Amino acid sequence: MTTEQTAVLIVGAGPTGLTLACDLARHGVPVRLIDRRIAYHRESRGKTLQPRSLEILEDLGVAEQVVAAGTAHQVYRKYFDGAFVNDTDPVADQRPTPEAPFDSPVFLGQWRFEEILRDRLATRRVHPELGAELAGFTQDEDGVTATLDDGRRIRARYLVGCDGGHSLVRRTLEIPFEGRTGPAQTMVCGDVAADGLGRDHWHQWFTADGGIMLWPIPGTDQFQLQASPEPDEHGAPLPPSLEGFQRLFDRYAGMPGVRLRDADWLSTWRVNVRMADRFRAERVFLAGDSAHVHPIAGGLGMNTGVQDAYNLGWKLALVLMGQAGSRLLDSYDEERIPIAAWTLEVTSERLDRAMRAVREPGTGVEAAAVPTLGQGYRWSSLATGRATGVLRPGDRAPDAPCAAPDGSRVRLFELFAGPHFTLLGFGATAGRALAEVTAAHGNLVVAHAVGAPGQGGGYDIDDAGGHARRAYGIEEDALVLVRPDNHIALIAGGRDGGAVRAWFDGLR
Repeated sequence: MTTEQTAVLIVGAGPTGLTLACDLARHGVPVRLIDRRIAYHRESRGKTLQPRSLEILEDLGVAEQVVAAGTAHQVYRKYFDGAFVNDTDPVADQRPTPEAPFDSPVFLGQWRFEEILRDRLATRRVHPELGAELAGFTQDEDGVTATLDDGRRIRARYLVGCDGGHSLVRRTLEIPFEGRTGPAQTMVCGDVAADGLGRDHWHQWFTADGGIMLWPIPGTDQFQLQASPEPDEHGAPLPPSLEGFQRLFDRYAGMPGVRLRDADWLSTWRVNVRMADRFRAERVFLAGDSAHVHPIAGGLGMNTGVQDAYNLGWKLALVLMGQAGSRLLDSYDEERIPIAAWTLEVTSERLDRAMRAVREPGTGVEAAAVPTLGQGYRWSSLATGRATGVLRPGDRAPDAPCAAPDGSRVRLFELFAGPHFTLLGFGATAGRALAEVTAAHGNLVVAHAVGAPGQGGGYDIDDAGGHARRAYGIEEDALVLVRPDNHIALIAGGRDGGAVRAWFDGLR
């Protein structure tokens, strides 16, 4: 049997694997994406895409479709002991700003999010291969040989396990998955239709001893149901079922005119807090749930996997294209393990807080919301140079509205979009440095001269409102190097093109 070839083999075609495949494909990297499922699912599962993830999806070219398909500024309708308490939008006071264009999470069924990513991937002529189950793999100095359960073999330069909490990739590597799993079932879940229930709100009924929530899944007539488990006569939790869902609804909601039907994705959930002690083993990587699992509080599940993929994709691409040495791949562990550890800690704390809060009338699960735009990699070996009064190397690069020479509006995020580095040169003295860096590394970086308000020509970006300077804390001429994943690699003086060239030389 022949051995098929690719540059990167991704195991698991969920949100993490699809995001990574989209990122690699836009770099022109040959990629294979396999999944053991024989058909695409229609389950709501993870439903929250945080503003930072929306910024990533904008870079990948799908944010507009995600926002159009989902619900932003979701209104939570809260009840206690069956009585209506209030309607709230937890982010009602937030508005888009010049630095951050997304002011609300977007709620969207996971199946629809995956569909949007698959459609985007198809524009690169890459399609997930269903019914392709990994049986095992071996690796050597040059690559990884994966064997599928049907006997086929795929040879890849690198393999990435995006195959979930029970990851075969992680288990094959014998990487410990330390943490804890709750002793008891915490919740039952499912997708159901609910005749007679309005679809404009996320309904949340709570009592002192439990509750049930129904969230309307956009683009369908279904709701995602989450509820306290139903005990049997011995106090043990019953398995989820439509009949059980109806009993739970009648108990907590007390709305006899509402009937549930067409239940699918019947599932249970218990507290599971675990993390791999490393995300890389030579030429094999872990991302998403295969690397870390955590409580659902805060809606960070899909997001953490999407952000793992966004961090890893450009690094794999540069190494595969010969533009960086393999040491760059060490920064994946260096940057993402602390973020995963933080996520486990904060979601565990938020779950405890939410479980206490819902026992008080008028308090719902918004108590578990977690801001993520401030996350960055200040500790990274890739973060060098000086700080400004606002930012440090490693931070997320902010957006800002500017103007092109013809007067048309252009955002910094539009300049960053794509698989390249971006070098911003603020002020008159930065021009020479921009030219030097472009001459040395023009295959990696796109440079832009940013003019100050009221300055003359010679700039391709006019910071007419001063938004870019304020967002980046620029008070004097400066160079800002932005990575392909829109984090700041370096901040230097406007004349210091040598610092930028040295940063790129350090990738070798």
